[in-house]
Amino acid sequence: MFKTIEWTEEGVRMIDQTRLPAEEIYRTCRDYGEVAEAIRGMVIRGAPAIGVAAAMGVALGIKNSEARTIPALRSDFDRIAETLSRTRPTAVNLFWAIKRMRRVFEDCLASPNTEAQLVQAVRINLEEEAKRILAEDIAINEAMGRHGAALLPDSGTVLTHCNAGALATGGYGTALGVIRAAVSQGKNIQVFADETRPFLQGARLTAWELAKDGIPVTLITDSMAGHFMKQGQIKAVIVGADRIAANGDTANKIGTYSVAVLAHENRVPFYVAAPLSTIDRNLASGEEIPIEERASQEVTQFGGVQIAPPSVPARHPAFDVTPHRYITAIVTERGIAREPYTESLSALFVGSREVESRKSRS
Repeated sequence: MFKTIEWTEEGVRMIDQTRLPAEEIYRTCRDYGEVAEAIRGMVIRGAPAIGVAAAMGVALGIKNSEARTIPALRSDFDRIAETLSRTRPTAVNLFWAIKRMRRVFEDCLASPNTEAQLVQAVRINLEEEAKRILAEDIAINEAMGRHGAALLPDSGTVLTHCNAGALATGGYGTALGVIRAAVSQGKNIQVFADETRPFLQGARLTAWELAKDGIPVTLITDSMAGHFMKQGQIKAVIVGADRIAANGDTANKIGTYSVAVLAHENRVPFYVAAPLSTIDRNLASGEEIPIEERASQEVTQFGGVQIAPPSVPARHPAFDVTPHRYITAIVTERGIAREPYTESLSALFVGSREVESRKSRS
């Protein structure tokens, strides 16, 4: 099994997702700037994986820091955190991971040691925390899979958009983790993977992952989803998320909103799988979620070849927001939330194993 990302003595090692599926190549980032560029350039992508990469980027930056005093080390930490935080604005796991690393930094300084000892303790503890975030992410995905598998049909085809698998996380996956868990339970699941223009995460990454696992997968273009839903060939839709507002509005790869509307029209259940770290309770609704706008060349060019008239402008919002009213359920590591999401998602944070609203039973 491939490893999306790992900590090594040489640096942060990650599979280069821009080279898949043609080549399975691993890149080692030897400083935090290289980690930041890998996130920005989508060498590594997917909200949970970005969070892990950000944590490791912080740890790597502090490991390489020449600071010998706490003020100098704090200055380096602030610069590293600022650089990483500017890479991808939509994925909340990025900011969650940096905030968690900052908390570890501050906690280390609370101990009554010499300055030299504190500086060394910060380096050691940040490295351990980054490794812990990776291990936790894999465990969280496996728990999510166990909860979400019950939602999928015993047999039939499930549609997914973009890539929410092991490549988008520390391992196992969110949406694809649910599919993996359902298959491991003996369910006869097949997958339709949207190609996911313009970066083709579905065609290049989801199809590659599922094929490696031996899970039957069929690639379709983004514009075909409605056709297959209308014909009754899709029994459920499951996607990941980059940020979920307190009311359940969900930001995911561009095109997800269209799939959700089509699913609603055709009475196909639409599920979101995401860890609690993806839920941004500071945002009341999806209208507050920042949407990353990427370079227009990713739309007008393919493999470096111009596919549109050079004089024609293009837009490339990388994400869209699906209103909560189109989402049948949200799967997390602590259970399943349903409408009203403002209540059910909040309840998950206080330890409820599974939250099913009264309305969902009516």
